[in-house]
Amino acid sequence: MKKRIKRAAERAAANPVLRQSARSLKPGTGFWGIVGVLAFFILPELVAFAWGPEITAWAHGHYLTEPIRLMRLNYWMVEKLFEDGGSWVNLGLGVALLIWIAWERRRQKRY
Repeated sequence: MKKRIKRAAERAAANPVLRQSARSLKPGTGFWGIVGVLAFFILPELVAFAWGPEITAWAHGHYLTEPIRLMRLNYWMVEKLFEDGGSWVNLGLGVALLIWIAWERRRQKRY
């Protein structure tokens, strides 16, 4: 099993299309890359940790009174997104991306 996983990882690392798509997923190291990580990874999780119960209660109240089914489903989705509070995984990923951006910027300055 270990050999099979190792072989698959080696094939994936050697695939130029996969390498290019992985490079394109990395955030930029400039201002907009930092803002993107803050806006899409860190800020939503901080909001969820701080106001998750209030947002859940608000969405549940609207879900119960909304006459249009499609809008009810939107409130249901908001309720499900915030019912458990924030995600430590997403917050950790955001912090890891910020650390990577700082490391990458420092490396670029040296060369």
